[in-house]
Amino acid sequence: MSTAISKNNRQYDYIIVGAGSAGCVLANRLTEDADVNVLLLENGGSDRSIFIQMPTALSIPMNTEKFAWQFETEPEPFLDNRRMHCPRGKVLGGSSSINGMVYVRGHARDFDEWQQHGAEGWDYAHCLPYFKKAETWAFGGDEYRGDSGPLGVNNGNEMKNPLYQAFVDAGVEAGYFETKDYNGEQQEGFGPMHMTVKNGRRWSTANAYLRPAMKRPNLTVITHALVHKLILEDKTAVGVRYERNGKIQEVRANKEVILSAGSVGSPHILQLSGIGPKPVLENAGIDVVHALPGVGENLQDHLEFYFQFKCKEPITLNGKLDWLNKGLIGARWILDRKGLGATNHFESCGFIRSKAGVEWPDLQYHFLPAAMRYDGRSAFDGHGFQVHIGHNKPKSRGWVRAVSANPKDHPQIQFNYMEHEEDREGFRACVRLTREVINQPAFDDYRGDEIQPGNAVQTDEEIDAFVRGAVESAYHPSCTCPMGTDEKAVVDPQARVRGIAGLRVVDSSIFPTIPNGNLNSPTIMVAEKAADVIRGKAPLAPSAVKVGMDELWRERQRSGEPERVTM
Repeated sequence: MSTAISKNNRQYDYIIVGAGSAGCVLANRLTEDADVNVLLLENGGSDRSIFIQMPTALSIPMNTEKFAWQFETEPEPFLDNRRMHCPRGKVLGGSSSINGMVYVRGHARDFDEWQQHGAEGWDYAHCLPYFKKAETWAFGGDEYRGDSGPLGVNNGNEMKNPLYQAFVDAGVEAGYFETKDYNGEQQEGFGPMHMTVKNGRRWSTANAYLRPAMKRPNLTVITHALVHKLILEDKTAVGVRYERNGKIQEVRANKEVILSAGSVGSPHILQLSGIGPKPVLENAGIDVVHALPGVGENLQDHLEFYFQFKCKEPITLNGKLDWLNKGLIGARWILDRKGLGATNHFESCGFIRSKAGVEWPDLQYHFLPAAMRYDGRSAFDGHGFQVHIGHNKPKSRGWVRAVSANPKDHPQIQFNYMEHEEDREGFRACVRLTREVINQPAFDDYRGDEIQPGNAVQTDEEIDAFVRGAVESAYHPSCTCPMGTDEKAVVDPQARVRGIAGLRVVDSSIFPTIPNGNLNSPTIMVAEKAADVIRGKAPLAPSAVKVGMDELWRERQRSGEPERVTM
């Protein structure tokens, strides 16, 4: 490879690094101003593959090198030293092109928690207008939901399989709330699940935001561009050095460089550029330009496992896993974008609290009318169903750290999953509470033997051992460049990197804490809100709406009778 550096002399106001969930939003919103020129750099390529666009094929792009960085963690000391899979989007649309398309905003209190961590102006009242701005909810807008945004959101096939409703009914029979819209007034409870699918297609940020923006003359998109580092002058970001087709190129920004490379990519690029914890940079052989101790620290993620049962009725997706049925499903999707190919199959869900004294939900359920793994393999011969369950407000913290100055060397990733005792307690609750839900009368006609964890797993010690061996990432790494004002904050509440002019980070890495839910929706919201900040626009007026809470949360773990109070 040539070491010569060529200069791109075209004038750009903004350079965005990463065409993912946040980068596509920024590319669209910034180029709404016709006199602004934007360059969007993406290491991956086209998202036109049928395996990306067809919702039911979701397991394929996530496990394909062409479409995803196949990161792997260091041995996780509290998970029997297992190395965990950590895929990140490497394609137009980023992780919104490889994810499960589940649309969850998070609980209102999650964003109030951000403000308590120093992210002033990022409480729920100020975030809700941007959630609404981003979406078009299939059932119409109201004070909680949007009706004219780029992001299409619906319920897939509208819970046609009876197992979906059985799961909701079982939750109510177990004493929990039923919630018609967990993204609306009340998250807590059981109800239909929402997905980013429109007209039967995955509605990634590439489809929703980037494609319309690419029609504008003031947006340039360069794919297959591996960013090496930021160009810094006197602690000011003035451009980016990147590699494409074996050639090193430099390009400059007149106004700002914006990192939207995700919770692994953004801290790694900062560190490659000499911005980060001094010991990390020195160990990697990188000259320290600006010591910023929080870069790459504070890493958080969601874990989950599959609670699986045999099904007594032949109504599950396990009967559709042969090549003939897969072919028929695919053919119908190609013809009319309908049928089982047009859904991610997670069509009902639940959000509950693990114990009394927890103010808002910290456990999340995804229900699936099949017993299988993410790679599409059946768990056993026959029909079955499963619920994905995880403790979503972890106390354990990890890190992302560069290992050298070579941008092609993957960074070290260590989550320290389950280090904290409260996380282990949360997963014990996952096992015991889920068994109780599935054993309600609503499942009597369907419930067969428990496949996993199995009836032999009962004590705390047995549950802990099962979880250590079976738990998997829910693929929600976040929080590695957190917003705030203390010494560990990487960006301020305007998403500006502390101590470096002309540089922002806008993606899930700037979350101070991880919300209770999937992260694509809050990442899009963050980019929508940050776009107004960057453009110098007045923020949308805060929304004063009711938030459904259990008034007796201190005394009880579940609702019993559906008493609610608003805050």
